[in-house]
Amino acid sequence: MKEALAEARKAFQKGEVPVGAVVVYKGKIIGRGHNLREKKSDPTAHAEIIAIKKAARHLGTWRLTGTTIYVTIEPCPMCAGAMVNARVQILVFGTPDPKAGAAGTLMNILQDERLNHRVEVSSGVLAEECRSLIQGFFRGLRT
Repeated sequence: MKEALAEARKAFQKGEVPVGAVVVYKGKIIGRGHNLREKKSDPTAHAEIIAIKKAARHLGTWRLTGTTIYVTIEPCPMCAGAMVNARVQILVFGTPDPKAGAAGTLMNILQDERLNHRVEVSSGVLAEECRSLIQGFFRGLRT
């Protein structure tokens, strides 16, 4: 999660919403990402999507079976759907997202039995650090 927080800080420094993600396979980081929506003018340039794409390129397949993705904040529906489609094994996130969380807060796409794959979910890892970073960003925007 510390590596995901480092990615989130990169986003913060660029004026992006500070979300970071890393994909781990067999103990090695194979994909990293941080939000780049503003810089790329791309609504899909979320940290998780970027990290998933890099991991898939690294493995040479879209199937990320056996991977764990660490994300600083609970994924949105788009990112949760990408994790299901990529066959990510485990999601570990820092803090819940009460406005867009799709890993148990507003909905739970990752463990919906109607889908063909489910992702194991663990939350609360370095939660205070993750929450402080994102709250600080939005506090700064309001002032």
